[in-house]
Amino acid sequence: MTDQNLPPDVAALSFEDALAELERIVRQLEEGKAKLDDAIRFYERGTLLKRHCELKLREAQAKVDRITVSADGALGLEPARLD
Repeated sequence: MTDQNLPPDVAALSFEDALAELERIVRQLEEGKAKLDDAIRFYERGTLLKRHCELKLREAQAKVDRITVSADGALGLEPARLD
């Protein structure tokens, strides 16, 4: 999945902005007050925002993974320990 698969307005959002919008959409859907067409539109937008957030998280993970060198000189990646 890449930013190219997302609408430009979603791809341009920071992780924090996308997450905040996604949280607003979830709250609206949980209230159950939206008309069916609006609820479907919210759900579709929420799906795009979720994909964008997942992509941003994977990009961040890749940036913090460590490059390792084994005893025989082979290069490898060690997942970052974020706990």
